[in-house]
Amino acid sequence: MFKLSSKYLDMRKIADSGQIFRFNKIADEGYDLIAADKHLRIKKLIENEEANTYELDCSEKEYNEIWKEYFDMDTDYGIYTKNLDPEDEYLLKACEYSKGIRILRQDKWEMLISFIISQRKSIPAIKSSIEKLAKNFGTEIEKDIYAFPKPEAILNADETLLEACGLGYRLPYIRAAARAVLEDGVDLYNLDNLSDEELVDKLKEFKGVGVKVANCVLLFAYHRIGAFPIDVWVEKILNNHYNKSFPMDRYKGYAGVLQQYMFFYEREMSNVKLK
Repeated sequence: MFKLSSKYLDMRKIADSGQIFRFNKIADEGYDLIAADKHLRIKKLIENEEANTYELDCSEKEYNEIWKEYFDMDTDYGIYTKNLDPEDEYLLKACEYSKGIRILRQDKWEMLISFIISQRKSIPAIKSSIEKLAKNFGTEIEKDIYAFPKPEAILNADETLLEACGLGYRLPYIRAAARAVLEDGVDLYNLDNLSDEELVDKLKEFKGVGVKVANCVLLFAYHRIGAFPIDVWVEKILNNHYNKSFPMDRYKGYAGVLQQYMFFYEREMSNVKLK
């Protein structure tokens, strides 16, 4: 077991932030995380303003080799809220409310497929499709815990089984992505030398990937924290609070972190209003 503490770490908020679909709350203040072919159980020990403390069911060695980078723990997230516009009441509230969210460093193939699936789907529906994909085509990590499927598993999958995963019109896009990786030589893990603009253009070469999906993959897989994906929630924020245009220049290089704070805050406030 390894204990992890930080005032800028809140597992519940990260799990509900829309950047990850295999991170779920379980009983007794616990969380279950499956990332690519890794499985991690997390238990909350302490939560306060000074620091949240969690117990991870991994060794210190595994934490240092895998999870430290995954949770981006070498980054001080306090720096992203030091120079907020003092007159931007919405952003100030969103950042304070969403404190503890970190931008995870996730697997590139998993993020590409996950966000292709995400189009015109609710988060519960996205999670359901991804879990069905993993169960049907991923390797078993532990009993009833399955890794995210590899490209070859998708490409060679039975069409009927794929259709049963609730992929709908996205199914041919997912097949095409697997084919591009396996047969056309597109190496998702060798694109880090591209600029943000070049990387967006490269990702848009995948069928079914537009500007929004490309920017999600940019932010959550390639950790380009200047990327600013615009979905229906963020579009609502821009229309209601920013005259349709977020001040990107003011927050150049890390606007994606603020996007996550606003996205999470907007969804949470919407849920409060519905209750």
